[in-house]
Amino acid sequence: MSESSFRAGEFLSQIVYPKDLRDNFTVEQLPQVCDELRDFIVDIVSQKGGHFGASLGVVELTVALHYAFNTPEDRLVWDVGHQAYGHKILTGRRDVFHTNRKYGGISGFPKIMESEYDTFGVGHSSTSISAALGMAVASKLKGDQQRQHVAVIGDGAMTAGLAFEGLNHAGVENSNLLVVLNDNCMSIDPNVGALKDYLTDITTSHTYNKVKDEVWHLLGKVSKFGPSAREIVQKVEQSIKSTLLSHSNMFESLNFRYFGPIDGHDVIHLTKVLEDLRDIPGPKILHCITTKGKGYAPAEAGSPTKWHAPGIFNKDTGEIIKITPNNPQPPKYQEVFGHTIVELAEKNEKIMGITPAMPSGSSLNIMMKAMPDRAFDVGIAEQHAVTFSAGLASQGLVPFCNIYSSFMQRAYDQVVHDVAIQNLHVVFCLDRAGFAGDDGPTHHGVYDISYMRCIPNLIVSAPMNEEELRNLMYTAQLDETNAPFVIRYPRGQGVMPEWKTPMKKVKIGSGRRVVSGSDIAILTFGHPGNFALTAVEQLKKRGVSAALYDMRFVKPLDEVMLHEIFGKFDQVITVEDGCVQGGFGSAVLEFMVDHGYKSQVIRLGIPDRIVEHGSQVQLWAECGFDAEGIQKSVEKALSSKSGNKSNIAG
Repeated sequence: MSESSFRAGEFLSQIVYPKDLRDNFTVEQLPQVCDELRDFIVDIVSQKGGHFGASLGVVELTVALHYAFNTPEDRLVWDVGHQAYGHKILTGRRDVFHTNRKYGGISGFPKIMESEYDTFGVGHSSTSISAALGMAVASKLKGDQQRQHVAVIGDGAMTAGLAFEGLNHAGVENSNLLVVLNDNCMSIDPNVGALKDYLTDITTSHTYNKVKDEVWHLLGKVSKFGPSAREIVQKVEQSIKSTLLSHSNMFESLNFRYFGPIDGHDVIHLTKVLEDLRDIPGPKILHCITTKGKGYAPAEAGSPTKWHAPGIFNKDTGEIIKITPNNPQPPKYQEVFGHTIVELAEKNEKIMGITPAMPSGSSLNIMMKAMPDRAFDVGIAEQHAVTFSAGLASQGLVPFCNIYSSFMQRAYDQVVHDVAIQNLHVVFCLDRAGFAGDDGPTHHGVYDISYMRCIPNLIVSAPMNEEELRNLMYTAQLDETNAPFVIRYPRGQGVMPEWKTPMKKVKIGSGRRVVSGSDIAILTFGHPGNFALTAVEQLKKRGVSAALYDMRFVKPLDEVMLHEIFGKFDQVITVEDGCVQGGFGSAVLEFMVDHGYKSQVIRLGIPDRIVEHGSQVQLWAECGFDAEGIQKSVEKALSSKSGNKSNIAG
């Protein structure tokens, strides 16, 4: 299907910006707008891929917000951004929405540089309340009392400490802030923790909700009491809450006016409620109950993990379209981790598994099923995950703390303060290291080599393939290792269809020579070693003898091997899927300078700029460290050395 065939419905085709929605349609027409918006999302995502369930779940909320508030003058902040597709379509990007998450197209997340309606760039969870509060305080300082500030946050994101820090501050600022809690009782993986139980108490207490409705109905009949009617009803409602619920209202204890829960799919009622709340000053929270995947039966009934970002699917049947290869395929690194930790834990009772809200994505769900008492999903709480792991390690256990590389940034202090300083035996498995692909810069794991290798006591490693991942995991859990140990690996497939190899100990700080050569040395760290191997094979056909070294560790470095390399080669190329500033290549340069070598070193990796979204293959090529880019760098280095290209066959 061509891009031109993605047709908007009768109403949606008339909406370019939210002003068109507000000016041209009545509240009673909003349900049709919602239906057409939902159909448009289904049509495009089914053929182009992208996040799905979250955006369908907030269609009504999105329409109501843009109808009730004067966006972009009023500030709307979306948490995480998985749910912002409807928002993008209504804010000038309908005709380019088919480029969503594609190389050179629009971002899959709100992005401040992309649109004035995207008031804050997001991708990581739980930032919306703090950001919206900052905007609200700025407006108050500027004397603008009319501008509204709305933060939309899901129940999963509410489990993070940052959300509570924002709530706590907002309660004392008394700024013009509305927090909309999008409660779908369903994150990518099931929510965990006391907050989930609290929200469930509120949303499932039929007695409370029945009486609450009666109270509000009463409000319309007590006008004879004069201005105090609202106050009277509020006191009655507070009494009901205290009597019928097992907890006092947590939000009101933080000085927020709490409203709800209400049906997040009744767009007419939702719009009217938002219009009422718009006129109430101070911090407020509106609790909306929604269904992830709403309006698309397979997503409503299916797994939230499956329908979070399902890829291409048949919109009529709900069948997710997958290409079945003819030959055996290598597994994802995540799957290797998931099966290997169970294999290790069966033999080592000290091993524990920890992840902050991504057991399916990291494959820790395999251990959670096999050993439920030894694997923990702690919710979206990276800081807690690290310090919890440190607590376990302080008592002689060996926790494998699996956190996506970009999310580990959120727990950096805990890595330093709680793990490294105390030299505790925590194994950090940094999933999605390197380019995350279509999710873009908020999810790229490009800084971990640099920020981990500068911390004392840490061992920092990366496998070139599945066998090495298993060997590094085995080595990391040994009693004799007894130190903080980092293993980073990328998103997606490895290179070994037959990956279940016997595990063996790796000498810490040891690399391996993969290919011998005489013209130039290529040093790699992690998965890009496979790109280099392809390049070496192609160069050999052109008469270039390149040596390839898989260094495996950036801390400690294999100094014996580096002495061998710099003693033999005056041309060296380093390759990594991390930032070149302070990364693996920088570590090699430091060694060279410290030991008085004078070789020419070319560092390939991720440059000092924000790299946008695209497939991993596209981004590796853009940054010049795919197989072709490595080959070109080798040829350039040798040409500059000789002053001509005579030593490279055409």
